[in-house]
Amino acid sequence: MQADFMDAHERHWDDAERLLQAQRWANADHLYGIAAECGLKRMMLAFGMPYDATRDRPASGQDRVHADGVWARFESYRSGHIQGTGYVLPANNPYYDWNVSDRYAHQSNFDQARAQGHQAGAQTVRNLIAKAQREGLLI
Repeated sequence: MQADFMDAHERHWDDAERLLQAQRWANADHLYGIAAECGLKRMMLAFGMPYDATRDRPASGQDRVHADGVWARFESYRSGHIQGTGYVLPANNPYYDWNVSDRYAHQSNFDQARAQGHQAGAQTVRNLIAKAQREGLLI
């Protein structure tokens, strides 16, 4: 299957929102991280991230990171792009305490506050994407 970061961003956000409403904190938390990762990778493509179409993944291993690492990688592409000045992320990475392997953790380790913190990070990414769409950076 071919990667579609925008579609992945949107569907993971939608599912996370439904899970949050159902008080399924663990899976909502996980999907907010995935939604943020996918959204930022879509923005990184717009800012020139090399992509290996043959292997259907970012060309650089440094860019094959998840929510906890993509925040910093986004900055490396944003800061080097002429349109990047309007797309600054907050300095504090809301996913500093998120790890893709948390999907294996017991659900008792998750609570509403944690999920909502990661929801806020994903919402920041959604806001950047909406701005990029309005301004024609993303189609």
